[in-house]
Amino acid sequence: MGTLRVELQVRDYDLWRTAFTRDAGGRQRAGVRRYRIFRPVDDPNYVMVDLDFDSAKEAQGFLEILRTQVWPSPEKAPAKTGTPTTRIVELVESHEY
Repeated sequence: MGTLRVELQVRDYDLWRTAFTRDAGGRQRAGVRRYRIFRPVDDPNYVMVDLDFDSAKEAQGFLEILRTQVWPSPEKAPAKTGTPTTRIVELVESHEY
C-alpha cells in the first residue's frame, strides 16, 4: 500500500472542499482506495489529505496528475495558495488500543 500525503494552504476551505468534491484528477479512476482529510485545530485554512493506493507507483502516478493537470489550473484548484507539499509514504506499523 502507498499513501500520497498532500499538505496545502487554502484561502477558503469551503471553496477548496467544493473543488475537491468535483474530483478534477479522477481519484477513483487513478486507483485511490480511500482518502482522509485533516485540518489543524489552530489553522482552518491549512489542509492535509491522505490518499491511499494499492502501491506507491500508483500514488506517484496520481501525484503527477495533480502536478500537471489539477494544480496549475485556477478553475480546478481555485482555493490553493502556494505550492503543496507532498510525500509518498508506506505504512510500516500500525496498532490499535
